[in-house]
Amino acid sequence: MRLAETLKERIRRAGPISVADYMEACANAYYAKGDAFGAGGDFITAPEISQTFGEIVGLWCAVTWQALGSPKAFRLIECGPGRGTLMADALRAAARVPGFKDAARIHLVERSAKLREKQREALKGEVVSWHDDIDDVPLGVAIVVANEFLDALPIRQWEKTGRGWIERAVDVNASGAFRFTRGAARDLDIPLAISADAKEGAIFETSPAVIGWTRALANRLVEHGGAALVIDYGHTATAVGDTLQAVKAHRYHSALEDPGEADLTAHVDFEAVGTAAREMGAKVFGPVPQGGWLARLGITVRAAQLAAGKDELKAKEIEGAVRRLVAPDGMGLLFKVLAFTHPALEACEGFEQDAAR
Repeated sequence: MRLAETLKERIRRAGPISVADYMEACANAYYAKGDAFGAGGDFITAPEISQTFGEIVGLWCAVTWQALGSPKAFRLIECGPGRGTLMADALRAAARVPGFKDAARIHLVERSAKLREKQREALKGEVVSWHDDIDDVPLGVAIVVANEFLDALPIRQWEKTGRGWIERAVDVNASGAFRFTRGAARDLDIPLAISADAKEGAIFETSPAVIGWTRALANRLVEHGGAALVIDYGHTATAVGDTLQAVKAHRYHSALEDPGEADLTAHVDFEAVGTAAREMGAKVFGPVPQGGWLARLGITVRAAQLAAGKDELKAKEIEGAVRRLVAPDGMGLLFKVLAFTHPALEACEGFEQDAAR
């Protein structure tokens, strides 16, 4: 049975479902297909745009490993590793740092069997362990990378009404199409300033899944040592706004059409992520715009190295890909970078202009 029919039957039996439940069901079905990424899929991520992205992330991991005291063994973990492109590029670049590759124990958090096969091919020759959840990765010092991972975790949506904040839900209309509706009124801890300024009809989003992931990982890093790097699109400060969106074949698509057949995501609230990490005792760096972070870590220098000796067409292709990653009208401003670490880490590469909090 297609997911749409499964969800409709579920709604007919038990009533409207939360936006979070809808997103989770869609994500499970969508990523199980294993064909979302790249030009032939629905969207393209930074590692697929240019190898320089993964290389910069790899060098960040190596420098962070040194800052952590160059432990002889540590867990190098990626959450949502896609086709394995980022990890492959990261390992190739980080291998230049003596001792890093020998110390790294590679762990990929991936539930899709089809994507695991693609990752196995991309990382042929590497010793890799796969896990359904980061909690399944053995404890110890860890460096964690989460690139475009949190945006796919489910959110809850709340609508401001004359009766207060009402949770948004997904229902089926008389014609059998999905639609948004209002659920029950519930207590909601919305910052007073935001709640007071919000107009009727405004949407506010929360993500217990994102906050739960952040708190658990931050607690792990505080207790066992390490650092986490989060790169995603989203907003720096908590605010109202409906950011739920779907992409199919590289075009925007209705979030309520073809469930499980399109990439369904929401913007990451980086203020909430940082707050959750600090509450667990971690040190937080950022968020900062992706473009500035990549530039400080030398992506333009690396692009020039790759372009050297190439014909004009190939050189422009390399430069254009990097520009897409760093330019304000590309991914440079919309995408943010945040790190949270063991509290003893004094500095974090790429965040020099942002004081740790």
